[in-house]
Amino acid sequence: MKKEHVSHCQFSAWYPLFRSLTIKSVILPLPQNVKDYLLDDGTLVVSGREDPPTCSQSDSGNEAEETQWSDDESTATLTAPEFPEFNTQVQEAINSLGGSVFPKLNWSAPRDAYWIAMNSSLKCRTLSDIFLLFKSSDFITHDFTQPFIHCTDDSPDPCIEYELVLRKWCELIPGAEFRCFVKENKLIGISQRDYTQYYDHISKQKEEICRCIQDFFKEHLQYQFLDEDFVFDIYRDSRGKVWLIDFNPFGEVTDSLLFTWEELTSENNLRGDVTEGDAQEQDSPAFRCTNSEVTVQPSPYLSYGLPKDFVDLSTGEDAHKLIDFLKLKRNEQEDD
Repeated sequence: MKKEHVSHCQFSAWYPLFRSLTIKSVILPLPQNVKDYLLDDGTLVVSGREDPPTCSQSDSGNEAEETQWSDDESTATLTAPEFPEFNTQVQEAINSLGGSVFPKLNWSAPRDAYWIAMNSSLKCRTLSDIFLLFKSSDFITHDFTQPFIHCTDDSPDPCIEYELVLRKWCELIPGAEFRCFVKENKLIGISQRDYTQYYDHISKQKEEICRCIQDFFKEHLQYQFLDEDFVFDIYRDSRGKVWLIDFNPFGEVTDSLLFTWEELTSENNLRGDVTEGDAQEQDSPAFRCTNSEVTVQPSPYLSYGLPKDFVDLSTGEDAHKLIDFLKLKRNEQEDD
């Protein structure tokens, strides 16, 4: 995977080419001062909110004294920076898209930060909603700081003009989303996007689903994208129409879901997963889905809402923490 492949998957690089196939969106240049605010590691103070209502003058002096928790010398007031012009642009764009949007940067959406939102969703109505998600997201930080980390070429990093992408909010059913892998302009694999859940309709309709995605790819995407190796996400609605959702680089920076990158790059063991109805077709992609409720897993985004120590303990990724934990449990048992 080269740096140009990553650059070609920026939203503004492909959206003008495939506008008619995807969800209506607005792209706004991200000012440098907004980027600096989003990367600031200080206390999370969300900008863009309306000022909270102040106490009325009729409040008694005694009540005011009772709520005086500390004196001025030891109290620091945190004030969020304001971006009035950018806020106006964003709000106008949100209104033009129906009042609710799905936000993202050049490549990533803050899917790992949904837990911090009041509605536990990525549905945003104001700039402050977007800031809250962006400042809480490792995915967004990755876009800012390490977009080319998995690239193999030594060429200088391309100049990036960061942008805020606002997509019209649509209630998408997770069981209708699929990730598709293309190598040398050939569709080689299709994976259920929400692989942590079992969807009965996918197992029953996988031949039809695979055929619809193949037709969509051949008609609209094959030889049309900027690279011959890429990954694209689609949504198949209740009428069977396929919608383009996003493009991603063909490489480890992209989640391979029910495949492994070794399988995809070598194409080993892919043929065994071809759907029965298309088994005789040489160009049929491998289709993978969660086949039973036994294989259901927790959402991979849940770990982002927990302290890292808890995650390390549960997964065994930090051996030293696990050893310390076991020693503590042993000491407790000896004390008993």
